[in-house]
Amino acid sequence: MYHRTILSRFVAGALAGASLFASTAAFAGEVTIWCWDPNFNVAIMKEAAARYTAQHPDTTFNIVDFAKADVEQKLQTALASGTTDALPDIVLIEDYGAQKYLQSFPGAFAELSSKIDFSGFAPYKVQLMTVDGAVYGMPFDSGVTGLYYRKDYIEQAGFKPEDMQNLTWDRFIEIGKQVEAKTGKKMLGLDVNDAGFIRILMQSAGGWYFDKDGALSIEGNPALKAALETEQKILQAGIYKPAAGWTEWVGTFTTGDVATVTTGVWITGTVKAQADQSGKWGVAPIPKLNVEGASNASNLGGSSWYVTANSAEKDEAIDFLNEVYAKDIDFYQKILTERGAVGSLLAARTGKAYSEADPFFGGEKVWQNFSDWLVKVPAVNYGVFTNEVDTAVTAHLPSLGQGTPVDDVLKAIDSQAQGQIQ
Repeated sequence: MYHRTILSRFVAGALAGASLFASTAAFAGEVTIWCWDPNFNVAIMKEAAARYTAQHPDTTFNIVDFAKADVEQKLQTALASGTTDALPDIVLIEDYGAQKYLQSFPGAFAELSSKIDFSGFAPYKVQLMTVDGAVYGMPFDSGVTGLYYRKDYIEQAGFKPEDMQNLTWDRFIEIGKQVEAKTGKKMLGLDVNDAGFIRILMQSAGGWYFDKDGALSIEGNPALKAALETEQKILQAGIYKPAAGWTEWVGTFTTGDVATVTTGVWITGTVKAQADQSGKWGVAPIPKLNVEGASNASNLGGSSWYVTANSAEKDEAIDFLNEVYAKDIDFYQKILTERGAVGSLLAARTGKAYSEADPFFGGEKVWQNFSDWLVKVPAVNYGVFTNEVDTAVTAHLPSLGQGTPVDDVLKAIDSQAQGQIQ
């Protein structure tokens, strides 16, 4: 592997020198990519590869579709054992896990700051892949959040679409009580064994389970406390429909049983799949917490691409990501139209697909709205142990509905989290 890497660098250097005498430098390797989800990440990467090979016909791609858990396990095993020749050239990593890999395995991923202009991407995406001022990933899809709401239900309750703009969560709860009283519908579906809702609320106020330096921050965390207080208010007001697991949660809104959904933009395709509900939905910014630094923008989910540092095709892989993901505006229009993917490249917002009115949402320019909110998502430090702390939070969410004081819930979460990240 060492000799292959040296040879690759020699060839890359020779090609770079040759470019002084030729119009373009040619690559001729096979780039292997690991990712998951054939209808989203895999399909989008195949489109990106096709665009690159149209200009670089000697480059080939081997895009391997694994389950997400398998990608993570294979990546972890290879990095921990040091068998880097088993790694692909490019790998997809969920944003919540990025710092864990970058900090646990320094030097495992190619530093891209000197190769790619990151000033054109959503700031919060760039920060989550940065260590000591160096950027290691290519920002991909965003989980920018929105408040999807049934116009017909809120109008039956005496409200207008403008009443759903720039809400606070307290006002959201008040409207929810009226919606249930007038329509018999609950305001939202909620899985009390899932911390996704808490993460949305917490990040909207610029907070996370860790402070800006990566230290655990549970007790004394105003954003997390306000998020837990808000969920407790919703539970005590009874304006939610309980859901156990993903399928039940999706069913709360696809069946028309609830009036709103607060989650990432990636749910848009699921909402629009209900053809009989066309024209009945609107989208607004998410409600705001009542704490200092709170905003009406947040994020849930999202992933990014990383080049492995010992890749024999490292230069080619970086060039590919730079040419397509950092520069190709039309590419972002196509993956938005065909896959519902909102990318992190801000210039993509100028494209036609983003500015088109959507009949399903009553002519609203939904994609333009999400791309505007994307810029406003607060940047936070996801830290190394987000998944571990998430487990601790999830374990104690049901006690909110039992009336346990939020300060006591925070103490319990902190105690469990301390034990899990030792």
